[in-house]
Amino acid sequence: MPYRAPTSEFAFLLSHVAGLPEVSGTERFAHADEDTVAAILEEAGKLSEEALAPLQRIGDVQGSRLENGVVRTPDGFPEAFRAVAEGGWIGIAAPEEYGGMALPMAVTTAVNEMMSSACLSLQLNPLMTQGQIEALEAHASEEIKALYIPKLISGEWTGTMNLTEPQAGSDVGALRTRAEPKDDGTYAVTGQKIYISWGDHDMAENVCHLVLARLPDAVEGTKGISLFMVPKKLPDAEGKAGVANGLKVVSLEHKLGLHASPTAVMEYDGATGWLVGEPHKGMAAMFTMMNNARLGVGVQGIGVAEGAYQHALAYALDRRQGKAEGSGSIAEHADVRRMLTRMKADTQAARMIALANAVAIDMAAATGDAAWKARAAFLTPITKAFGTDVGIDVASEGIQVHGGMGFVEETGAAQYARDVRVTAIYEGTNGIQAMDLVGRKMLDGGEAAFALIEEMVEGAGRARARFPEEAAALRDAAEDLREATEFLVAQELRDRFAGAVPFLRAFARVLGGHFHLKAALADEGPAREHLARFYVQRLMPEYRGLLEQARAGAEGLYALSLDDLAA
Repeated sequence: MPYRAPTSEFAFLLSHVAGLPEVSGTERFAHADEDTVAAILEEAGKLSEEALAPLQRIGDVQGSRLENGVVRTPDGFPEAFRAVAEGGWIGIAAPEEYGGMALPMAVTTAVNEMMSSACLSLQLNPLMTQGQIEALEAHASEEIKALYIPKLISGEWTGTMNLTEPQAGSDVGALRTRAEPKDDGTYAVTGQKIYISWGDHDMAENVCHLVLARLPDAVEGTKGISLFMVPKKLPDAEGKAGVANGLKVVSLEHKLGLHASPTAVMEYDGATGWLVGEPHKGMAAMFTMMNNARLGVGVQGIGVAEGAYQHALAYALDRRQGKAEGSGSIAEHADVRRMLTRMKADTQAARMIALANAVAIDMAAATGDAAWKARAAFLTPITKAFGTDVGIDVASEGIQVHGGMGFVEETGAAQYARDVRVTAIYEGTNGIQAMDLVGRKMLDGGEAAFALIEEMVEGAGRARARFPEEAAALRDAAEDLREATEFLVAQELRDRFAGAVPFLRAFARVLGGHFHLKAALADEGPAREHLARFYVQRLMPEYRGLLEQARAGAEGLYALSLDDLAA
């Protein structure tokens, strides 16, 4: 069964669960009315189904390759990218003054999920460019914005982010790439960067690299890092891609998945760059791009989950094995039905969290309200970690639904698992997301967390009449979450970090129950009711064991010495 974009599902969730009407009610996003959003979702769904989905298998088999210093993408990728660019999808959330649509992040999130489901390797390219547009809009000079943003929006040029070096992974402060000032106000950038997604390709005329580097007077650590725009081709007097800059692709990584997405080792040899933002403030500027990417990567995980679910469901409905009632397919067997329902319920929970996250970002942008900003910041690591964990879990479950055929590459089930695995690693590992949640995002004493918990308690109250048992379970879970949050806030950072991953997962589990009940209340049909009951009764209870782990502290983690672990 080919991929089917769930456009009507997005329309329902945006209107009745995530809160898009409140976004559309602001002056900034008044143009994003229900009819406009519905039309955009339909067009994006059509693009995903017809232009991107056919390339999923082709991209995996052919992969991108480096030939004589030039990166070649698989058959059909340049044409599909042009369709994405010409449809305006790269600039869907970008400012109108530069040629963008200026639509809410909530709508962008729905569109990006559909494209991720259809072909994650290709979707990663515009996601990187969207993040770069946002970083430039917030931090670049007017000259840089005027030159680069319109071309990034049009797809004439594409963007990357260059942080990682061989000795500087999650510890970005250890980077050594240097930038020497030149007499003309530009900088000579020298160093090596690794793991650069879409570091080069043949789909656009220029590739624009945002590169973290150190000025000569930089201090050690992250406080000594500056950000530079270093294009593959230097803009000429007319603003067009001109002569080659002093950079090259050394090699492409041979990866588990995402074969069509070229992951480059980049070498900068005195390459000309322009400072973006203030000197030594590069991390703040780059985090603008990374926060966009963290929401986007969480959505990539959810998109893969949707694709893997549809793939597994189609197989289960077609496969006959053993004695089965009804349709006679394996989907009638209890364990297969359990797997399929879990896949659907988890995907939906993660999707609703991501859309709520995006709405909070939109409301913060439209109103400047501190509570919306705090909510968006708190939900971002949850969206990234839970969304990608769900993508990995659902893709793995999809292989299991296929049985032995899931282990055979020709069915395509394994590709989802291979492609999605990196999403729990890049743009900040899920462990780092959890540490951010219990660390930086709780510097407010847990205020943002408690606000969400109170919302869950109130939601349980509204659900009590129609779903008394599930509402009671949600209320109890929210109160347990409140107690655990109060406990963590009072702990030393080391003990918080020890319980960070299970705490994030527990919070997401309960939040998913809240949104499932909210969706069921907004729909008179039985399907959402049954899915909500399944989630609350069978999946949400996992939070209890997770909170026990979250409270356990660091002592038990360090009781075994490194020698004990190696024995």
